[in-house]
Amino acid sequence: MINNPKVAVFGSGSWATAIIKMLCENLDQVGWYIRNESTIEYIKENQHNPNYLSSAELSVDKLHLSSNINELVDYADILIFAIPSAFLKSELDKITIDISTKIVFSAIKGIVPESGLIVGEHFHKNYNIPFENIGVITGPCHAEEVAMERLSYLTIASQDAKKAKLMSKFLASNYINTKISDDIIGTEYAAMLKNIYAIAAGMAHGLGYGDNFQSVLMSNSIREMKRFIKKVHKMKRNINNSAYLGDLLVTGYSVFSRNRMFGNMIGKGYTVKSAMMEMSMIAEGYYAAKSAYAINEKNKAKTPIIDAVYEVLYLNKNPKQIFKKLTELLD
Repeated sequence: MINNPKVAVFGSGSWATAIIKMLCENLDQVGWYIRNESTIEYIKENQHNPNYLSSAELSVDKLHLSSNINELVDYADILIFAIPSAFLKSELDKITIDISTKIVFSAIKGIVPESGLIVGEHFHKNYNIPFENIGVITGPCHAEEVAMERLSYLTIASQDAKKAKLMSKFLASNYINTKISDDIIGTEYAAMLKNIYAIAAGMAHGLGYGDNFQSVLMSNSIREMKRFIKKVHKMKRNINNSAYLGDLLVTGYSVFSRNRMFGNMIGKGYTVKSAMMEMSMIAEGYYAAKSAYAINEKNKAKTPIIDAVYEVLYLNKNPKQIFKKLTELLD
């Protein structure tokens, strides 16, 4: 492990911006890859991101900003990726430098559509990065509350406890509590799955179901998540811990949840295309639903909620009819 490793964040959305804010609390310099040069110039002049989390004041004097992804890959020892999963491959394809010796942390809550893999597995398989050099940054934590410096919690997962502790130290502050885990596969799948369940919660709300049904939906969701993750990566874990249940609850219930918002629009009668056009942010659960459904066709876990979301989003089934069937399958 390198002494005083350099860190760079890749992505310019709300979660990437929140991570930059957290890192700047503890580090003297942080690299930040932003694809759009005009966004970089705006940040330099105005100390905040014009498009996402604009209320967060950024320590511009600590930022090494660049629109050249290879420059930041070369600069940093630890690479934190917070690019939406749907666009990750196209950005990675720009990298011409060997990254097999880098430490990679995923802050992406989704599956890479082209490979059907969670981000850590994608880096391991396609870039020869050993699992001990891969980590996951997960919640329960909304970027908007980080911007407001409201007390938030992060789980940092890595097979190498030293790397997890180091990243925890880089992100912790008086408003960020961190804990570590060795379940890199399980926490990353949980971060992906909870977005699907948040879409289901949003659909239910849009269809007029109340709090009583939502509580049943969420309690069934955590049990379904447990069954799914156990099939893909069996190890001892407490599914009621914050990285699993906590992240599910905040994404399912919060007004800041873009996946719940997306589902709510679908429940109210929007088409998938019109809901996406109206939202200015990516709903990761849309892409995750297709990938999770495909993965589970092989694993055969009992997943009625994932199946329901998939049928509405990808088979154009009627949400009202699908949720009427779903109510009979939940307990």
